[in-house]
Parts: sequence; C-alpha cells; structure tokens
Amino acid sequence: MKITTNKVTFDEPLYCESGRILQPFEVVYETYGELNEDRSNVIIITHALTGSHHAAGVYEGESKAGWWDGFIGDGKAIDTTKYFVICMNNIGSCFGSTSPLSPHPLDGKPYRFRFPVLTISDIVKAQIRVMKYLEINSVYAVVGGSLGGMQALCYAVEYPKFAKHIIMIASTAYTRPWAIAYNKVTTEAIRNDPDFKDGYYDPADIKENGLKGLAVGRMAGHISFLSPQSMDRKFGRRYVGQDGLYELFGRFEVERYMEYNGYNFPHKFDPLSYLYIVKTMNIFNASRGSDTLEQSLSTIKSNLHLISFSGDLLFRPVEMEEIYETMKNIGKSDIVTYKMIESDYGHDAFLVEIDKFDDYVKDILQENI
Repeated sequence: MKITTNKVTFDEPLYCESGRILQPFEVVYETYGELNEDRSNVIIITHALTGSHHAAGVYEGESKAGWWDGFIGDGKAIDTTKYFVICMNNIGSCFGSTSPLSPHPLDGKPYRFRFPVLTISDIVKAQIRVMKYLEINSVYAVVGGSLGGMQALCYAVEYPKFAKHIIMIASTAYTRPWAIAYNKVTTEAIRNDPDFKDGYYDPADIKENGLKGLAVGRMAGHISFLSPQSMDRKFGRRYVGQDGLYELFGRFEVERYMEYNGYNFPHKFDPLSYLYIVKTMNIFNASRGSDTLEQSLSTIKSNLHLISFSGDLLFRPVEMEEIYETMKNIGKSDIVTYKMIESDYGHDAFLVEIDKFDDYVKDILQENI
C-alpha cells in the first residue's frame, strides 16, 4: 500500500462559524493507494477526537500502525487497491494541522486561548479547501466514526453533491447531556491542574512529564468508551498480583488499566487541543441554522449509511435511529440505510470490532446495499 504524508498551507482566511478567522492555516493529510484517471475513486476518512491523519499503514522505522489499520488497506474493507483514500488531520488537533499551539501570525507566539472555538462545519470547510487544492471536486465516499461521524454527516448536510456515499458510524446528530457530562470531568480536571498554568504551560514539560488533570479526565472518558459487559469480560474482579488486597492503594486490574491509559495519554496529546476539540464535540448540532432536524437533513442527496453498536454508551443506537427515522419521515427512505451491530464492547467497538461490520461496509461500497 502506497502511503504519502503532506502538509498544505492556505494563505486565504478560513472564516469560522464563530465570526473569527484563521489566516493562514495548515492541514496535514495522508493518502493511501492511487488516484485513478477520472478521479472517481476517492474516499475521505474523518477521524475521531484523539485521532490523526495517520489512519492506516506503518511508518518506516515504527511498529505502531494507523488507528484504523484493520479497516483500511490492500484487500480490506476500504480497499486501497481500488480506492484513493485520504485522511486529514482536523484543524485544532495537535498532530500538525493549525492548533492552539501554532504560532499566531501577529506575534509568532502560540495562539493558546486566542485560537477560535471551532465547529464541525469549520473543520469540514478546511477539509474541502484541501480537496479543492488537490483538484478533487467530488468523492465516492466519506467514512467516519464518533467525532468523525459528525464530520461525515456535516458533509452530507452542507455539501449535498460532494459525496456519493456517506458512512456515519457510532455517532449522533447532536451531542447529548450524557456525553457532555463526561467531557466536563476532563475539562475541569485539566483546568484545575496547577501544571496547566492557566493554559500557559511549556509543551515540552507536558510531553516529558504529562499532566495529571488530563490523565484523570482521560480515565473518566475511557469509561464511556467501554461498557460494563466488556469490562467484566476483560478484567473481572482480578487483582494486581503484586498489590496487597488490604493495602489502601492496592489495585484491581481495571484500575491498573485506567492508570496506564490515563497517564500515558498526556505525553502524546496536547491539553489545549483536547479542550478545544471537546468544545467542538459538545456544541455539535446538525440542526444549527435550521429550525428542526428534519429541515437540516432535507438537504441530503448522498446515500446516507448509518451504523451503530448496541453496547455503545456514549452515542447510543437510539441517536442514530433518530437520524434514520427522520430521513424516512421526510421522504428520503430511498437514500438511507441503518444497521445496528450487536456488540457489548462499548463505543470503541468501531475501532476494535472491525470484523463485525467490515463486510457490510464492503457491500455498501460495492453498492450491494
């Protein structure tokens, strides 16, 4: 599989929904496979909250594959022998695209809190700019899960002629209080950590030492990515072998797992980016600018394919079902499909249990569904 990584800089301003602008701004993107002659084989992959442009394959000298490597590649569901796949790092993220730690054009110092609050629409608008730069005016499909699913739906609503197929996985039309509440724990933990220094920390210090507030918040968030059943199966009531049962801070295996994921995370993800992306997730509402979800979805012309997971506690199946029923109620049943995957893994099933839905996605892309 051919992998290329590039960065493009745009000098023309990006006008954000908030009324703020980004000028200039940069987007890092990765491509897989080959673009065909008539440019008809393009698939956009949109990433989740902590994802990046590195969706598949392995970089030279590294062992860790991209975050959706089981799904994208030669002969896989997103078959890179057939499709030219592109994944762009969201603006606001900390993996190379313009973010809160990027230099402000006025003084060269990091934006920090001068960075604008972004919406999903802003992120997709920046991606559309990349596609125009690549002289790609339409794509075969847009595929994304979680926050990436929000982006996929945004493509469908705001750019109705851009994609033939939209595949929205484990996501929602608007973020509910349950998810916002989990995000609040992380936000408060970060803001109240003295080492956060009110946002004026040294990024090198965070990368070396981590940030306890982000670690604790990530632990809370990680609970929402799993489910009670998957935790039972993965950990049971097993206790860490070297910890004493009657030691006050002795740990169950699930506690050690939370510590490992929580305390490693801040070494590779910037806390300001996390705060900004969480805000983007919280304010997402596909009906913004419209009076009702019906009016918003009425613009859709792409084939909209919805996939949920029965054990997803973050974005529950009922949230995807609402989109499906709304599409049917407004007379668009001919361009919408919905499938709930039986899974008790939790929200992260879309990253982990790929074998449960990859054949279904193949059928969608082969237009057998």
